[in-house]
Amino acid sequence: MPFCKNCGYELPEGATYCPKCGTPVAIPEEPITAVTPSQPSAEPTLKLAFWWERVLAWLIDVVIIGAVTGLLRLITFLLGLAFNPTITPSWPDWVSFFISFNLDGVFRFLYWTFMEGSRGQSFGKMVMRIKVVHVGGSPMNIGSAAVESLGKAFFLPLDLLIGWLLYSRKRQRIFNYVSQTVVVKVS
Repeated sequence: MPFCKNCGYELPEGATYCPKCGTPVAIPEEPITAVTPSQPSAEPTLKLAFWWERVLAWLIDVVIIGAVTGLLRLITFLLGLAFNPTITPSWPDWVSFFISFNLDGVFRFLYWTFMEGSRGQSFGKMVMRIKVVHVGGSPMNIGSAAVESLGKAFFLPLDLLIGWLLYSRKRQRIFNYVSQTVVVKVS
């Protein structure tokens, strides 16, 4: 129960004036909550990166990884060690356009898995100001990055072709779809 600020008399419920001394009672105002007809959804809106941005980021990464593996080849050549980064499987030549297993692919896989799994970005993505995240917008983890990197490192033409055909609306490669990731612009 409230009391009168002037005389201390116990005020009856809903009183606007004190019955003993006549002092006006301050009525506490209830907070006004604004209700808008169309509240935006709680899910963040992701601005997807364009395909050309992703391809340029991939090219930057491939140049960086190529420089590192080239340096390793030079060092092993100068040391007189045999270093053959190409593994030649026994399948027809046309298959190697779609599937590429070699040491460069292994380096690319490890690089993308580590960089995108820990930071969400490779150096190429940093330059292009794009990032890989889960479909809901949460950060990547190493497991998702490993699945997503498999396609880029070993199956890129097939990965892109199927992705363009099936998941073009979300701009996902097939391995982005499998790992539930998208590439977004960094603001």
